[in-house]
Amino acid sequence: MIEPDQSPKRRGRRRGDLPVATIAQLAGVSPPTVSKVLNGRSGVGEHTRQRVEALLRDHGYRRPEPGRTSACVEVVFYGMLSSIAAEILRGVEEVASSRDFTVGFTNVYRRVNAGQPWLEPLLSRRPTGVILAFSVVTADHRRQLESSGIPAVALDPIGDLYPMPSVGASNWSGAVAATRHLIELGHRRVAVITGPVKDLSSRARLDGFRAALDTEGVPFDERLLRNGVFTFEQGRDLGLDLLRRPDPPTAVVCGDDLQALGVYEAARLTGLRIPDDLSVVGFDDIEQCSWCGPPMTTVRQPFAEMGATAARLVLALASGQQPAQTRFELATTLVVRGSTAAPKARAGRPRR
Repeated sequence: MIEPDQSPKRRGRRRGDLPVATIAQLAGVSPPTVSKVLNGRSGVGEHTRQRVEALLRDHGYRRPEPGRTSACVEVVFYGMLSSIAAEILRGVEEVASSRDFTVGFTNVYRRVNAGQPWLEPLLSRRPTGVILAFSVVTADHRRQLESSGIPAVALDPIGDLYPMPSVGASNWSGAVAATRHLIELGHRRVAVITGPVKDLSSRARLDGFRAALDTEGVPFDERLLRNGVFTFEQGRDLGLDLLRRPDPPTAVVCGDDLQALGVYEAARLTGLRIPDDLSVVGFDDIEQCSWCGPPMTTVRQPFAEMGATAARLVLALASGQQPAQTRFELATTLVVRGSTAAPKARAGRPRR
């Protein structure tokens, strides 16, 4: 259990003119080794210690004063789809503010795409904890976080490349519910557009889609599978490819809502009506789902609850606790709206 009332201990943080990773590279050692030297810990050879200390002096590093940790939980995004980011931050803020912590956020999209470091500026701010609400995290980033002493929690991580505490959603069961809904309506030619194949959530959703078809005895036509990324443009382009087939699907399950909105556009371009000619299901339940025409059936992820759970976990770790559970999977919910209906006869369907 994560105790709700523990206040994290304040910890000092290192800082200097160069990132710790750069100091480590100059010294020919790992970032954790530099951390050991900074904090006066054992396990470093004398010659190595002297080399690292000389570089630290040359570049103006100084050991931080006690009690200078910022009472802040920082949330890191890679791009910020407004409704998702706002919900995550709302959940984090509810937990953090109740314990007199502030919440900050960073969008590392530009830095990552420009090949610039993003972690070092974050560490220099010395937050109490970090919630990583994006997927571009490497083993080296994990090592830097570990050596900094700043606890971090991954939100919906893409893989198990690092043993980091994490909070996610039940992607598999969400996809099962979405696919079963279409099958119960009578659809048998159901297409699927996935997210990035390396993404754990994408793979779980595809597995759930296949499992639902298999359970209901509906054959899966591999020709109706398209792999993409989570963008409107991919949904539109892959949707057009599917809908222009000689024997197109009667329904499409999408990896996220942006792809599904792209399929809406593909249907418009091919002269099809939703849901009369084509049923569409998304995933996430962003706010635009209830605005589009017709409102979209989708699988809701509990983003605010995910943010709150991540905040409780990271603050527990910062207080020195060792929670019995460090991986959480929260339930998803199928939200049925106007974009799904029973399939109709194909005669006379327009095609452009």
